[in-house]
Amino acid sequence: MTPRPDTQPELTWVSHTWRYAACLVFSAAVWQVVAATEWREHRLLFGVELALGAASYVLVHFRRQAPVQVALAVAGLSALSGIAAGPATLAALSVATRRRWREVLLVGGTSIVAAQAWATVAPVRGDDLVVTALVNVAVNAGVMGWGLYIGSRRELLGDLRHRAERLEHEQELRVGKARSAERARIAREMHDVVAHRITQVSMQAGALAFRADLHADQLREGLGEIQRQANDALHELRGVLGVLRQDDPSPPTARPQPTYDDVPALIDEARSLGLEVDWDDEVDTTAAVPPATGRTVYRIVQEGITNVRKHAPGAQVRIRSAGDEERGITVVVSNPLGERPSAAPGAGLGLVGLRERTELRGGRLEKRTEGATFVLEAWLPWAP
Repeated sequence: MTPRPDTQPELTWVSHTWRYAACLVFSAAVWQVVAATEWREHRLLFGVELALGAASYVLVHFRRQAPVQVALAVAGLSALSGIAAGPATLAALSVATRRRWREVLLVGGTSIVAAQAWATVAPVRGDDLVVTALVNVAVNAGVMGWGLYIGSRRELLGDLRHRAERLEHEQELRVGKARSAERARIAREMHDVVAHRITQVSMQAGALAFRADLHADQLREGLGEIQRQANDALHELRGVLGVLRQDDPSPPTARPQPTYDDVPALIDEARSLGLEVDWDDEVDTTAAVPPATGRTVYRIVQEGITNVRKHAPGAQVRIRSAGDEERGITVVVSNPLGERPSAAPGAGLGLVGLRERTELRGGRLEKRTEGATFVLEAWLPWAP
């Protein structure tokens, strides 16, 4: 099992420097007890301590690659060299930060035995071996406990760091998702409110272009209707774009959003422009239709009318709406398949946006062909 990077952070030259400095201080504190005696009476042991101590300082540098093996090896060197006590403590502390109890007990026990062995081999005078053993146990237990604390703290900080990074990433995902949803909503609104008006303008202009028998007054009236439709398209476009300028201190330009009560006016407008519409309204309006649900119904009817103008100009549109608070609202828009589509371009995005709008309201929308009739059917829950 590889230790988590949080419990074994990368070491810089500064980290290495202060760790080795602490080792030197600890080694000096241990060895100075016998250094003078060894120099006077045991020159060979003095040399052995220096050689093994130097080897331990080299070996402890590789504690990250093989922590347990290096800790055991340096502990073995410390059994014959007080100078190795510093590196042995550092290696044992490094193992303890991994917080694996088997390793901690193994290295801790070996360190105690090695320290006691050095106290026996070295010319230490006037010290009771029992007292020395108790001191060794206390010191090594403190070292391993300190290592466990450091490892636990590093892991906790690592968990908090990872959690903060994860939350930040999730926040970015939420913002991106919200931004995408807002873009899709704006795209739907722009298509619904603008495409309908532009289609009417296109149809009106196309009709005037083919009518060579119109008098000046009739032509002027037709052009006035085109201007009115274009102005309506412009106003509604400003209303949609107003959501992009919510921080603008200027007065709002958005018109009130349509509701179910605006459907009759939409159908009357279509009839006034020459479209034959048969509307059967069986919605129980004893309780007012919720604004969001009514707005979606309005957009469905609007898209159905727009599609008829684009793909089946001159065809009759049949619209059926029914429902109540318990059953929800069902809207069916049907028309004969057109043989001669209009010149108004269509990208096929209207029904895509309409399906998204309907599903966001918790409803469903489907299109189908029944013989020579195109049918657009939607169901919406009543609840807002």
